[in-house]
Amino acid sequence: MKARAHLFISGRVQGVYYRGFTAETAESLGLTGWVRNLPDRRVEAVFEGEREAIETAIRKCYEGPPASRVTDINVTWEEKAEDFPDFSVRY
Repeated sequence: MKARAHLFISGRVQGVYYRGFTAETAESLGLTGWVRNLPDRRVEAVFEGEREAIETAIRKCYEGPPASRVTDINVTWEEKAEDFPDFSVRY
């Protein structure tokens, strides 16, 4: 079943290759969407695709790359609104 999840990730998630890790994870699972850093030091991401793949991506986001330390992920499931062509890192 197609789904969309909007994530706000807190912790030590900037300057530790977290966006790249998230993009690689999404691409490996066939997900589309985007990821970006926020001014308040959190990372924001949107995943679209099969719900099971999104749930796997969220679990991997809790792990993050080796230098990261995730303290919280706020996940909101939304109506699928866009058809992203791929997964991108936004700046």
